[in-house]
Amino acid sequence: MNTRAEPRVATRVSLTAILGTPVTDSSGQLRGKLKDIAVATGPDGGKVAGLVLKSREGLSLVPSQEVMETPAGTLELRSPGALAPLKDEGNFLYLQQDLVDRQIIDINGRKVVRVNDVDLEWIPQGLSQLLRVVEVEVGLRGAFRRVFKGVLPRTSLESVSRKFGARAIPWQFVDVIEPDPARRVKLRIEHERLAGIHPSELADILEDLAPAEREAVFTSLDEEVAAETLEEVEPKLQKSLLEKLDEERIADIVEEMDPGAAADLLSELPEERSDAILEEMEPEERQEVEELLEFDEDSAAGHMTTEFVYVGTDAAVSQAVQALRSFDGDPETVTEVFLLDEKRVLRGAVPLARLVMAQPETRLAVLAEPRVLSCPADMKQNELAEMFDKYNLHALPVVDSQNRMVGVVQADQIISFLREKL
Repeated sequence: MNTRAEPRVATRVSLTAILGTPVTDSSGQLRGKLKDIAVATGPDGGKVAGLVLKSREGLSLVPSQEVMETPAGTLELRSPGALAPLKDEGNFLYLQQDLVDRQIIDINGRKVVRVNDVDLEWIPQGLSQLLRVVEVEVGLRGAFRRVFKGVLPRTSLESVSRKFGARAIPWQFVDVIEPDPARRVKLRIEHERLAGIHPSELADILEDLAPAEREAVFTSLDEEVAAETLEEVEPKLQKSLLEKLDEERIADIVEEMDPGAAADLLSELPEERSDAILEEMEPEERQEVEELLEFDEDSAAGHMTTEFVYVGTDAAVSQAVQALRSFDGDPETVTEVFLLDEKRVLRGAVPLARLVMAQPETRLAVLAEPRVLSCPADMKQNELAEMFDKYNLHALPVVDSQNRMVGVVQADQIISFLREKL
């Protein structure tokens, strides 16, 4: 006859279902009720550090291996001596207090979600059990549990809730942003994955976050990603994101921005702070932005960027390719290579498609458009928008009174302007 005991298996339980569960000792005496679950941060992030019990004496912390789940659904304390008064709350992340109802970033869905519940698992370990966190519930399943807790028995609550489709995020992707009093929470995002999110999606995420979480996520971005993201958010939010940063850090970010976007940003800040940021910038970038700040923001110059690709009028295709390779601006904005004479007077433009098809030795003057459109720096934005619409433009050179090229207005600037008018 086989007398071997059946191996114990891990069992799932939700935070909502287990909170409030009575905890007794081996003699059946009530020692408290489960109030919360403490999870370690830092190198041990995610490990259950202990269960928080509430009794008449106050709050106590007990290691999870000192607590057993009974067949009746209660919790039994193996050793009363394992109870210790909870004195320092700063070393742990508390699932109910710090995580439930908080916003985190769903990196895969590119959106902000709210934590509705947390799934845990009892794992057999010798004669004891360990409790570990499995995943964070962000869908209807967790919301259902919380609404109907106390209405349905625990077993029914768990059974019915499992019929809802799971929307959960594995615990290994959840971490505190910074160990601070706010205990703000986000998904653990590697810099490479964060940089892989399109700036407009990052902007949407930041707009959806509460101010504290927004600030913490933005400060975790490197300068280049922060700059691209700033260009995608509204001026009011731009100022909010920069509010807690010092001038040196802001200058590092602004230097990575398109000069036109940087000028727009600084023009929205108080003059004293704008000047302090400019003072921290590298001389070349500072000069570009200062020149743009002198223009009327409702003019063509106020919408242009000073970063564009140009070569001399006698240049060949090979020289244009080299100019493209050494371009420091955003390559995605380049649609043409401009031909300027020795006085920087605009003489022509060559679409990139023609460059690709031509031989390296071909002269650009042969490939240039027979007539290149441009606009004066003081052209009003309404006229500018009409010009883009009339000629179906992707970009438009901006020239000064002597026809010298000073910048380019990109179509996305016009689209932004038109959206503001709606």
